[in-house]
Amino acid sequence: MDLHLKGKKAIVTGATRGIGRAIAETLAAEGADVAICARNQLQVNETVEALQKKGVKAFGGVVDIADGETFKAWIAEAGQLLGGIDILVSNASALQNGNTEAAWKAGFEIDVLGAVRASEAAMPFLEKAAEKNGDASIVIISSISAAETDAPNSYGAMKAAQIHLAKGLAREKAPKHVRVNTVSPGTVYFKGGVWDMIEQHMPDVFKGAMDRNLTGRMATPQDIANATVFLSSPASSFTTGINMVVDGALTRRVNF
Repeated sequence: MDLHLKGKKAIVTGATRGIGRAIAETLAAEGADVAICARNQLQVNETVEALQKKGVKAFGGVVDIADGETFKAWIAEAGQLLGGIDILVSNASALQNGNTEAAWKAGFEIDVLGAVRASEAAMPFLEKAAEKNGDASIVIISSISAAETDAPNSYGAMKAAQIHLAKGLAREKAPKHVRVNTVSPGTVYFKGGVWDMIEQHMPDVFKGAMDRNLTGRMATPQDIANATVFLSSPASSFTTGINMVVDGALTRRVNF
């Protein structure tokens, strides 16, 4: 299937490792120019170089997403460097679990306000692209933790807020053909990631998580990237306002 991504302009936040890196590389492999941001300069440089080797334009920035004005300014700058924005993927997360005030604040600043600010700053570019081409899109990376919990947990609550945000934006922007969706991964394993750390330091917890994965494995970042890139592409131009669960049937709920 041709996803019609060649020449498109995309921004991916939190894109130097894991899911974000896989999304950026998949977009580039499909011919899209990509701008990425993260907090580590060396990792940003390495990622940009890898993306450029795929024959596309790539730019990177070191940004603290909690610094709202600086972050919004970077989004606008990236849009100028790319020559527009067709696709925004809001992937950055504080990855803060628990019920401490610090965890709630970090999740709100990075996961929720990060998505709000990125959408706000990118919207003029997205609306212009949609007016010209008939389609532009935002994808926010949420989590199955948004709908399941055993105790008060800032991470799940912030991820739920992202889904609510996306649905509201989708309805508001549908007349302008800017689509907004979320992707909710289940457990995702990669070296250096959360589940790799859990495997090393809490093997019983890791085994319990694996036992709940009916497919016998956790997702790879590429599994999530494939869903995200399809959803962000013009090949999915009538899909907006959905939460795409990519969890290998880990959750029990029925998504009507």
